[in-house]
Amino acid sequence: MTEPADPAPNVPPEGRAERPEGSLRTGWTTGACATAATKAALTALITGEFPDPVTIRLPRGEEPAFVLAFETLGEGYAMAGIVKDAGDDPDVTHGATVIASVRPLPPGSGIRFAAGDGVGTVTRPGLPIAVGEAAINPVPRSMMSAEVTALCSQYGLPGDVEITVSIPGGDEIARQTWNPRLGIVGGLSILGTTGVVHPFSCAAWIHSIHRGIDVARAEGITHVLGATGSTSEKTAQQLHGLPDGALLDMGDFAGGLLKYLRAHPVPRLTIAGGFAKMAKLAQGALDLHSSRSQIDNNFFLSMSCTENLDKSLRNRIQAANTALEVFEITKENGIDLANPIADAARRTAMATLRGAPVEVDIVVTDRQGGIIGRAP
Repeated sequence: MTEPADPAPNVPPEGRAERPEGSLRTGWTTGACATAATKAALTALITGEFPDPVTIRLPRGEEPAFVLAFETLGEGYAMAGIVKDAGDDPDVTHGATVIASVRPLPPGSGIRFAAGDGVGTVTRPGLPIAVGEAAINPVPRSMMSAEVTALCSQYGLPGDVEITVSIPGGDEIARQTWNPRLGIVGGLSILGTTGVVHPFSCAAWIHSIHRGIDVARAEGITHVLGATGSTSEKTAQQLHGLPDGALLDMGDFAGGLLKYLRAHPVPRLTIAGGFAKMAKLAQGALDLHSSRSQIDNNFFLSMSCTENLDKSLRNRIQAANTALEVFEITKENGIDLANPIADAARRTAMATLRGAPVEVDIVVTDRQGGIIGRAP
């Protein structure tokens, strides 16, 4: 699911796997795999032999070796493929084959990158890659360029090479990622700032939120939506008539969204979510995941709408197992808890924005997508 600190990670837009117990195995980013495949293919193009395994140097100095899963040497080109191993991270690209094809270019052309089958092309501004370019992010480009330059220098050749990166089936896999929303069409992104996948890292998710904001700002979108899941997102999108480009896939990371908007404001923000998630935000939590924030039933009892409850009801609320149970108890007794929760969640959001020019509204939904609370 993660490739740390990348602009458009190949992670699923909805849902999040739970982290298993015990130590977890790290893996390699698509950028690291593409770099190793590039080095293997160019070595074969120059020498006639594919190094297998092929070793590369990562930005932090590690030197992993990759076994080739595919190799072809043709007239004026060479191709090599590596099966991506994401370690114990639930990355949707785990097991995909990353293929690099290299061919020489006329002298003075430099190094060029192209999107092959299953690798996307950037179609919208706001990303670190220009519109019309292959969705190969800056650090992987730098890593591949370094290997090409070193090899060509070693053999006294000009470093004029075209690198085409492909991921068979990548267009289908990309439908599970944020790429379509970010304007990356035709496939996946080639990612990786360190070359290493750290299992269950939050960094990639948060950075994709940032890139979504960047794209929205670049396109002049003035109203964006951060939702905790697909049901609340659909409801709030329909409520406000928002385009897909306004959807930011906030998930549990309300803090990541709000803190970036504090420095990179958009005039209006809608935050939408179910009752339990919005109750956590109302309590002041900015990471809404179950492993990092919990519902405090005493918070519900501190609200003005519950201050006159009799002891029996207060005891039931205090003993409730879930926020939904609290909501049902109050609903049965004619108490509106969802709107006060929306108000409190909005106060948390505004406090986190610290006066940034962003107007905020909150939409609280039930599990069927019905609106049960709003603020203001």
